[in-house]
Amino acid sequence: MTDARWIEVEDDLESACNHFANAAQLYDQGGFDADGLAGYQARMALLHAMQSGHSSFEGALKRILEILGEEAPTGEQSHADLVKRVSRAVDTPGHVRPAVLTPEVARDVDESRRFRHRATHDYDNFDPIRAVPSIEAARRLAQSLKPCFAAFRENVDPPTHGWQSGG
Repeated sequence: MTDARWIEVEDDLESACNHFANAAQLYDQGGFDADGLAGYQARMALLHAMQSGHSSFEGALKRILEILGEEAPTGEQSHADLVKRVSRAVDTPGHVRPAVLTPEVARDVDESRRFRHRATHDYDNFDPIRAVPSIEAARRLAQSLKPCFAAFRENVDPPTHGWQSGG
């Protein structure tokens, strides 16, 4: 079932890993309490990097569901539901797939989702100390997302060997 749309999934994953890794570096760099524009810039850069990491990751998940012919969750809880959905296997009549995420990766993804929600709705109250669990999750996600997705893809869409012509 090799599908060229995996290219965009991989692009979204690359972007997510890059944003998460850079968010961790921004956190390590600090400067959140600096006066004026410097402190604002440090806070906003970190918040935006984390938001972008999770948004890119969600994009990859939605593309995967589309490739598999599975509708993405909708509604007010769609972000949380998306993480829950891809964290478990599906075995319904006419549609079977393994879980996309391992339990460990799913926990880290859920932490990044919660951080994105806080950053979107409460950015004026950013507290770097309270961000530590999210930053640690981002560090792990920057390393674990690609192998996790590679294992899933290998399971649902094993590579074909050799070049195949269409005609």
